[in-house]
Amino acid sequence: MALYHISDQPDIARFEPRPSPSGPGQEGLMVWAVDEAHLHNYLLPRDCPRVCFRPVESTSLEDRERLMGGSDAQAVVAIESGWLAALRQETLYRYLLPAATFSCIDSSAGYFISRGTVVPERVEIIDDLLCALVERNVELRITPTLWPLRDAVACSTMEFSIIRMRNAQPRRNGDVPR
Repeated sequence: MALYHISDQPDIARFEPRPSPSGPGQEGLMVWAVDEAHLHNYLLPRDCPRVCFRPVESTSLEDRERLMGGSDAQAVVAIESGWLAALRQETLYRYLLPAATFSCIDSSAGYFISRGTVVPERVEIIDDLLCALVERNVELRITPTLWPLRDAVACSTMEFSIIRMRNAQPRRNGDVPR
């Protein structure tokens, strides 16, 4: 199994365990990694808010039609239009990490952690994020606000990950949770 760490830093020689940014349930120091199937969720500028989702076996036909809109993409990544310029300009670095040192903490999100120092096996430059998403059969949606989609996905039967919403545009009056 391939595990990765995506960074905007080109020269990480070793990953030292750090406190979890997620809080409860993930105490202690750790190095984070993501699996191949969920890598597309991180092919964006670090602070970019995003709603990522994909149909799985248990996804209802109604949710598939409503949220995938007839797309045959393997996943959808939605961002706010204000982040498009950053997406087009960003260069990221994909670090391949030795899977033997990691354990899975969330299979639906593809999250893995290691409690020890991790030396990457190699690093690859990703200088065209749009192309990287397309190559992974991911549909990129660009919308003025993520809130209506976030609310729809959160109560669906899709597998989803909602990342960095603290950086999203504030809810508008019409963006009432469903």
